[in-house]
Amino acid sequence: MLIPFSMKNCFQLLCNLKVPTAGFKNTVKSGLILQSISNDVYQNLAVEDWIHDHVNLEGKPVLFLWRNSPSVVIGRHQNPWQECNLNLMREEGIKLARRRSGGGTVYHDMGNINLTFFTTKKKYNRMENLKLVVRALNAIQPQLDVQATKRCDLLLDGQFKISGTASKIGRTTAYHHCTLLCSTNRTFLSSLLKSPYQGIKSNATASIPSVVKNLLEKDPTLTCEVLMNAIAAEYAAYHQIDNHINLINPTDETLFPGINNKAKELQTWEWIYGKTPKFSINTSFNVLYGQSYLEIKIVIDIKNGRIEICNIEVPDHWLPLEICDKLKAGFIGSKFCPIETTMLTSILHKTCPKDDELHSKWNILCEKIKGIM
Repeated sequence: MLIPFSMKNCFQLLCNLKVPTAGFKNTVKSGLILQSISNDVYQNLAVEDWIHDHVNLEGKPVLFLWRNSPSVVIGRHQNPWQECNLNLMREEGIKLARRRSGGGTVYHDMGNINLTFFTTKKKYNRMENLKLVVRALNAIQPQLDVQATKRCDLLLDGQFKISGTASKIGRTTAYHHCTLLCSTNRTFLSSLLKSPYQGIKSNATASIPSVVKNLLEKDPTLTCEVLMNAIAAEYAAYHQIDNHINLINPTDETLFPGINNKAKELQTWEWIYGKTPKFSINTSFNVLYGQSYLEIKIVIDIKNGRIEICNIEVPDHWLPLEICDKLKAGFIGSKFCPIETTMLTSILHKTCPKDDELHSKWNILCEKIKGIM
């Protein structure tokens, strides 16, 4: 049963906030089920942050249900260049987000359900949450073979991954969130979560590829709505609370004071790319010169998403050394990003001698460099 989360509802719900006024307040005795009306990945991730930061969950656990329009979400300690196809994402208009929990990279669309289980740190238990999801699935389809693994994934028929897990554990509060593949575009999932970039060396957390399958492929009655209602019912029964799904608007400052600033921060380049652990790229490519090919080597160190060291080895008979040095020096301190590189190389291009052949070689080199970003 869905209940719109009105102002009247909200002031009767939840629990001893760490903020002085407005938003959730007072008297839920045992727990709450929320569902976002937004499909924006940044807004929904901001809800997680807000609840984690502001809500006292002692004796009052929260289940948050949410779905996103197409987006790729990387873990807190991951490298997006290593995890996904950024060029394809730009072409297709797919959003990239970095969450505050650990774990691997996932693809979200409207065929994927996100479940966030909020508890106190003491009561945090990922396996119990997954068992709850399994019970919910079996309640609507007893023939389903779904099992939780030691890695806290859910497997269908012993081989197909239908859910991955990540978590954030704070000083007193914790949350565990997981996906549930219902009718996700598996073609997009596999192509977007495959990095084309070569020569990356990084200590960032790496995702482990898995064979996936949608629950809807197993049983066409298992729609997202059916699954969410079943999980909500099982959650309510387990925690002995009313089986009500309360609809929330993640942009409503009267419910969540300061939440829009959280969403804005999650959209910044500094958070999405700048929080990438330090890494390097060591690669090479060939360019045609006369009747043969010349090898060009590139080594770049990136820290906080910006180029810290740049070394480009180009045969000086193909491109003069002073031109190559100017390009390398110009890159230092700039964002490791094709848009900024395009702007930078365009400015530097104007300082080069007016020579058509030289400009052609410059453009070839710059396009190759942008191709690794």
